[in-house]
Amino acid sequence: MYQTTAAAAAAETSRSPFIRGLQQLARNKLGVIGGLLLLLAVIAAVGAPWIAPHHFAAVNFQIPFQTPGTAGYPLGTDDLGRDVLSRLLYGVRTSLWIGLLSVAVAVGVGTPLGLLAGYSRVADAVVSRLTDVALAFPFLIIAVGLAAIRGPSLENAAIALGIANIPIIVRVVRGEALRISGLEFVQAARAMNISQARILFQHLLPNASSVIIVQATVIIPVAIIGEAMLSFLGLGIQPPEPSLGIMLADAQEYIYRSPWAAVWPGLTIIVMCLGFNMFGDALRDALDPNAR
Repeated sequence: MYQTTAAAAAAETSRSPFIRGLQQLARNKLGVIGGLLLLLAVIAAVGAPWIAPHHFAAVNFQIPFQTPGTAGYPLGTDDLGRDVLSRLLYGVRTSLWIGLLSVAVAVGVGTPLGLLAGYSRVADAVVSRLTDVALAFPFLIIAVGLAAIRGPSLENAAIALGIANIPIIVRVVRGEALRISGLEFVQAARAMNISQARILFQHLLPNASSVIIVQATVIIPVAIIGEAMLSFLGLGIQPPEPSLGIMLADAQEYIYRSPWAAVWPGLTIIVMCLGFNMFGDALRDALDPNAR
């Protein structure tokens, strides 16, 4: 019995951290459900040109406010006779694209600043004070202000949302860098007079990567909601390009006549954000050495 337990423990230890993480992730039912929801969203976004039954901007004034289930229009039509399903698929595509762009901006700028602040006390004094000032303003206020300054467009909305998320990335990465900087292998690297840049990107960054990945899964749903809010206010994607926020803005005027035009984009935002949150929680547990 003891030998069997020891053999199982040895086999568990011999597996790579990546394999153990995947096994831990697969055992999390909520994580699997979240991953399936995200996979469905990715399939809808990538396959939108082939899945959509109509062009997202095709207008037919003869069939406005068609109810869901109408032949050729599974989710109905809006006030201009446009297919809701087609616009929904392209709206998911826009939301995911903006989420990825905003994460790239936030992680690309915030990670080096967070590593530097966690490693150097001099840099920490400057970076942390600037981060505190940025965090004093609500996230949406920063995003709306930057989007208004740069003008309404997909790229500007993604940049604004990414910049608004930089302070959060800086704070999270700084905390992890502070923890890692106190470990023996970093102290040994300092004693060997290894360059600061090498310590940051060869020692701190790889060990902080799991925290950065998990935080990215948190930022994406925030960016999706932020994009919908900016587009709803007219500061994001501009018509006739599809966006979940634009669909909500267009539907509010006819909410009592065609509530499905607002229900579908709202439900899609909820499902996407729920999928990212469930998958992010499971990913955090899988990448946490104490959870395995």
